[in-house]
Amino acid sequence: MPFSDTLAHSPTALLETVFDALPDSVFLIDPDTSRIVYCNRAAWSDLGYDQASDLLDHSVLSLQKDVIGPEQWRSIAIEIRARSPYVFIGRHRHRQGWELPVEVYTSCFEFDGRDYFLSVARDITTRTQLERELSARDAQLRFALNEASDGLWDWDIISGSVFFSPQLKRMLGYGPEELAPHLSSWADNIHPDDVVWVRSVIDDHLAGRRERFEAEYRLRNRNGHYLWVHDRGRICERDPDGRPLRMVGMVHNVTDRKNLELRLQRLASHDSLTGLLNRRESEIILETQISLCRRLQLPLGICLFDLDNFKSINDVHGHLCGDQVLAGVAELFNQHVRSADYLFRWGGEEFMLICVDTTLEQLQQRVEGLRTLLESKTWDTLPALGKVTASFGIAVFPDHGDSARELFIAADAALYRAKSCGRNRVELADTWPANTFTP
Repeated sequence: MPFSDTLAHSPTALLETVFDALPDSVFLIDPDTSRIVYCNRAAWSDLGYDQASDLLDHSVLSLQKDVIGPEQWRSIAIEIRARSPYVFIGRHRHRQGWELPVEVYTSCFEFDGRDYFLSVARDITTRTQLERELSARDAQLRFALNEASDGLWDWDIISGSVFFSPQLKRMLGYGPEELAPHLSSWADNIHPDDVVWVRSVIDDHLAGRRERFEAEYRLRNRNGHYLWVHDRGRICERDPDGRPLRMVGMVHNVTDRKNLELRLQRLASHDSLTGLLNRRESEIILETQISLCRRLQLPLGICLFDLDNFKSINDVHGHLCGDQVLAGVAELFNQHVRSADYLFRWGGEEFMLICVDTTLEQLQQRVEGLRTLLESKTWDTLPALGKVTASFGIAVFPDHGDSARELFIAADAALYRAKSCGRNRVELADTWPANTFTP
């Protein structure tokens, strides 16, 4: 029977046979849901499955290790519709858990009033291995692949063009044909708080003030989230006059390590219950701010305050209630102090407030407002608690002391007087040097 007759007689069966004979994996995907609606034999057998039904109706995201979540899928789906074919190099998950490197070509087409994505995935294991073997012949590339596999960049300084390696693009969530090869593709995605510093480090290296460029900073990925990266590079080519022409570098994704480091730093400097800076930080900051105010001839106020009858709150209502009160007081006062002020949990039920450029009259007014605010607070989540109050002792540099220790002693004595005089009040420290301080 002629081929045309065979096709006319059973077109579906023939096309099924043709697709199953292809060495590459073929997936038909619903663009809106990422659901697989068809796959050929290579698609399921190359991933270790027994039949097509093992993959049908599953999200293609369950196979792809480098596309994470529906948000990134929607972003990529927009690109697929805009350019055809869309090329993506990634890794598919094998049923046994290992990774299969693939190069995926995806096209969008319409059938019966609906859009579909047709993806052809090619196993590039052999090609990847050959590329590694070829790269190993070059010492610089071998070092880069071994030491900085998260990504490479190569900057033509004169033209401003930049080569971004496929690994770097993948780290940021882009396909190999995305991310325009311009300096702005990198510079515009640096976190705003890091831009000035990163650019100054590069300028120092270009000007010969640094041996190399090296920086840790935040870089925005395709989803708009920021990754922490360790970036380092060096000028590798100059003109006859010594002016830099080309600079190459390597990027490590250090997000996990940096987040852990920041968490540990926060634990070391913050109280875990209230989220306020802790006593250790208060001692450092008070010394620093007194030195600053002495140099600028500015006043500085400190306030020590202590929750009244806090032991009875723990005894009557339990320690969980006590913890909620401490956290609630911290949150309430944090919302009503200036952004330039420092609020600390000193220890137990005791807190400290440092107010730079604040006179005694201003501090007294501010603290009296906090006292009234706490006294009038209703504890909706703790209806049996009733009113919570605090006693406050305030002192001001240089009126009540010339050092952190002297100020603290003066404010602590004022706090003790507030407790002795009936609690729920603000007391001022005695004027220095009326008190006698021990050296």
